[in-house]
Amino acid sequence: MSKLLLLIVAVASAVSVPMAASGQVAPEKPPKDLSGPTYRNEVFVGWGYTSANQVNQSRSGLQGVTGSVKRDFTDHFGVKLDGGYYGWDVTATNNPHFNEYMFLLGPVIHANLFERWSVFAEGSMGGVHTGGVPIEPSISLAGGVGVGLDWNRNARWTVRMYGDDIASSFTLVPFESGSSPHVRWNARAGIGVAYHF
Repeated sequence: MSKLLLLIVAVASAVSVPMAASGQVAPEKPPKDLSGPTYRNEVFVGWGYTSANQVNQSRSGLQGVTGSVKRDFTDHFGVKLDGGYYGWDVTATNNPHFNEYMFLLGPVIHANLFERWSVFAEGSMGGVHTGGVPIEPSISLAGGVGVGLDWNRNARWTVRMYGDDIASSFTLVPFESGSSPHVRWNARAGIGVAYHF
């Protein structure tokens, strides 16, 4: 009799424990949102380089400070105002010494590659002023296209490398009067940091 009672208690325990345990399972938690906030505005500043093909006898490009402000209207499209001052010779072979100011405006398309990396492509139109040499016009209409690579440190900070090719039209020879129909392409590159807000 005691063996039968012990068997009934053991079977009842085996049947009831899993049912009680299954009633205590915690509900699934919603997944965490790891994307962080989305910022639509950006300020960039960094070191820049540009070749200087519009000045004859220029054997060296110029380096200087470059910066931009950008407003994103969607996750992949924005508009950027870009500027730079290039006032220092990369080597001492430029004769004469000169400088450049550049202001450009245009659309930017960007996309994520993987994890923290993203790429962008841009087009721009604006003006380039070459100072220190009397070439014409003082400010040339300019435009070009470029690409860049971003390493997104976090939602606020990004390290950026970029390169583009900017066309402008100046006289072929310094001191020559009048405007030139000849287009000169100047490679441009830069590296710096961007802040998103």
